[in-house]
Amino acid sequence: MGLFHFKSRNASCIRVLSVILAFLTIIQPIVGQNITYVTTKDASGKTVYLPENRQPALYTQDFGDCLGGSLLDISRFDAAYYADNMTVAFHLQGTTELQNASVIMYISVYAYGQSRFNLVFDPCGANIFSLCPTNASIPITASGIIPVSASDVAGIPAIALSIPDFEGQAILRVFDNATESEIACFSAVITNGNSFSQPAAVGSVLGIFTAVAVVASIATAVYGESIPTIRTHYAHSLSIFVVFAVLQHIFFTGALSMNWPSVLPAWWSNFSWASGMIYCQTMQASIDKLMGNNHGNTTTVGASSLGSSSDSTGGGYSISAIYKRASHGLFAREPGYLPELLRARDFGSLLSKRDLQNSSTGFDWYGYPVPSGLPLPGNFSGFAGTLAREKIPASNAFLTAFLWLLILTVIIAASIVLFKWGLEGMSRAKLIKSDRLTLFRTRWLSFTGMAVLRIMFIAFFMMIFFTLFQFVYKGSAGVIAIAVIVFLIFFLGMMGVAGYALYSRLRFGRYSRASDRVHLERTKALGFLPWIGLSRESYRSEKVNPKPSIGSLPWWKISHIDQDPERTEVHDDVEYTQRFGWLSARFRRTRWWFFALWLVYEFVRACFYGGAAGQPLTQVFGLLVVEVIAWIFIISMKPFEGARLNALMVYLLGFSKVATLALSAAFDARFNLGRIMATVIGVVIIVIQGILTIVLLIAIVVGAISSYMSVTRNRENFSPKSWASWRDRYFAHIEKAATDLPPPPPPVPEEPKAPYFNVGSVRRIAKIEDEDEDSGENHDPFGSRLSVAGGGTHGSATRRTSRAESMRSNMSYSNLPYGARPHRASWSSRDFNGWHESGRDSGAMSRNGMHNMRSDASLRDSYRTPPMRSRAPSRGQIIHDLYPLEVIKSRPNGKGKEREPVVDNGSDNEEIQ
Repeated sequence: MGLFHFKSRNASCIRVLSVILAFLTIIQPIVGQNITYVTTKDASGKTVYLPENRQPALYTQDFGDCLGGSLLDISRFDAAYYADNMTVAFHLQGTTELQNASVIMYISVYAYGQSRFNLVFDPCGANIFSLCPTNASIPITASGIIPVSASDVAGIPAIALSIPDFEGQAILRVFDNATESEIACFSAVITNGNSFSQPAAVGSVLGIFTAVAVVASIATAVYGESIPTIRTHYAHSLSIFVVFAVLQHIFFTGALSMNWPSVLPAWWSNFSWASGMIYCQTMQASIDKLMGNNHGNTTTVGASSLGSSSDSTGGGYSISAIYKRASHGLFAREPGYLPELLRARDFGSLLSKRDLQNSSTGFDWYGYPVPSGLPLPGNFSGFAGTLAREKIPASNAFLTAFLWLLILTVIIAASIVLFKWGLEGMSRAKLIKSDRLTLFRTRWLSFTGMAVLRIMFIAFFMMIFFTLFQFVYKGSAGVIAIAVIVFLIFFLGMMGVAGYALYSRLRFGRYSRASDRVHLERTKALGFLPWIGLSRESYRSEKVNPKPSIGSLPWWKISHIDQDPERTEVHDDVEYTQRFGWLSARFRRTRWWFFALWLVYEFVRACFYGGAAGQPLTQVFGLLVVEVIAWIFIISMKPFEGARLNALMVYLLGFSKVATLALSAAFDARFNLGRIMATVIGVVIIVIQGILTIVLLIAIVVGAISSYMSVTRNRENFSPKSWASWRDRYFAHIEKAATDLPPPPPPVPEEPKAPYFNVGSVRRIAKIEDEDEDSGENHDPFGSRLSVAGGGTHGSATRRTSRAESMRSNMSYSNLPYGARPHRASWSSRDFNGWHESGRDSGAMSRNGMHNMRSDASLRDSYRTPPMRSRAPSRGQIIHDLYPLEVIKSRPNGKGKEREPVVDNGSDNEEIQ
């Protein structure tokens, strides 16, 4: 009973505590913030309360000096458009060195390269007394709310309020009335809050998947005791080299000196971490100290430089058009100056006072001045515009990437060392078997060294690009010296190691060069998409049924002939794999040397991306030629042993590179492409690269599963059991792929069967004749001829037989009905010839009186070739056909007497009596 009361009291306390927590949750935002509301009227005329710190429909973010040496130092400049109550709010803060200067202010809003909103006003008429006139001892402070009508914002399309990465600029220009010259210019980027830039979400997901790929790849590299077996399973895991090749391809597209639409740098910011572009304020501050004040020239790489004079910013302006209104009375020296779009209204009376809003009051919809070295906000040209999203100056890009590469290398090396000693500790504690991962534990230093070299191989393109970019961008002498050292380390180091790896394997032998041809074959990609495949003549000759060729190009074939034909294959060479497996292990047996070609290809790409910075057409068209040639060559080679790596690296990545470069050519400023059309092309590029990214993530998942199968290959109890058949097929596949032999020819298709007739079996049905007594006997139809043959052991030819003997002859009885005769199913010319010859022979023998000397063979021939009749013969005709004429004439007559033989003269009209 007491326990029941305890449970009841406990439940009551829990309910009370829940109510208190819910109440605190509700009142916490109210207590924590002092929310101010504004009122407006909805479409039905009802009063609506809106929080003042709500998100605007359009608002400005970071801003910068677009004049270079502005006489006003602005620390806060933001404006926001609220579509719910049709108002524009603005804030302005700063200082000036001008004394008693009369100024006017010109605010213009540009969207996708076109002017959408303009406002010219006198700060005195707008109640901005800190600028009426200017005073160096008084800080500039201005804020307010400007009501607008539907006609005022008619130039802003509705899609601008929702499209990701709205491309717009808000530009504030200040003019001195005395000299009618521009004394200050500040540009701020406009956004609606929607963006493709989601590094916290997209970047984190990509980082997690990459970490899974790293773990899976290392697991297949260290598990096992036989090095050839380890290499086979390692070759079919997903390569980290391929993962970073895809991610870096996407980000370094922004290194082209093109005038990018805003959507592309936002999209590429999700992949910046894979190229070492990770913002860290402490690191950037340290690099700035090393750089000093020399941040290079952003305009050399195609971007608008911060702090430099640019009259064309946002489309430019016309000073004469602005001051022309003064002569028409639009700008009097009293308050109440009229703006361009609000000419019929008193601007001073419409401007509402607003307290300065900031993050402490919950208003977060504003930006900050951009640091030195960044391009002008709203300008996304070149690699500097791509880096602006990360707040990393282009001058700091090389050192930022190099420092993060060093940090990553130390982390990987330290992780391998910790893993080794962790295994030793668990072995001592009996948590694992003492022989677990013996090969890795005995050669852990070699594994660590190969991991560091593998990192350098993966980062080869990235570091060559950044060093060449630094040479073009220039900067402080110290940074240039570091870039030279790093360039020599990577270029000479990696090329030297690759050359030594080739020499170690190919030094014993000679090379032979033979002519060859590359054929263009009709094929299908993904099983249904019409495609053009490439195949060498030497390879086509090995096929039983090669695909039809639609054309060919001259080519050549260089092969290495080893001095020792019995030499171990490269992937079975344990010593070579231990030394250079980090370079060649993932490639096919006949393409193990592909790593050397890849380094050359990456170096050429880096030269165009980094060395030709600031030359957009040279970059894009030079790279387009390189990528097309490389894509065709790599497709013909299919260098990777793993099918997934070939599909991802050869086909999809190659297509993405070529398509992206072809589309990027339209962004050159000389083509003057409209910004809306540029945005559309940018979205197409995002779709292509997005599909590539999705396929990469799927490949990472599949690679993790296959790596799990590889590291559990020695387990008999595999889990889940439903995957056991897949694992067997996977192991059979990798064993077959390791031999690198051409696939067997497909089976010859069966020819279509024509209509035919075939007798499968014959069954005899019982007849009435089968009931006769002699139906079961095998009668010889030639047995009665012995009575007249008379040769050999049967006496002389003149021997006569009695009628009784003759009547017992088998030839006198037949199962054939009366009037029927035996016949053949078909006749041929041979049958007719035999019949005529037998007739002539029988006639000659009768005329010579040698009827008793006919052999059984001639009688048999005459029996087999009866004359053809057009109608059913009579009984006498049947007997005539079956027996020779001399036999008939020797038969006894009806009175029991034998007739004398009559000599047959061969006449067919001889009468039988």
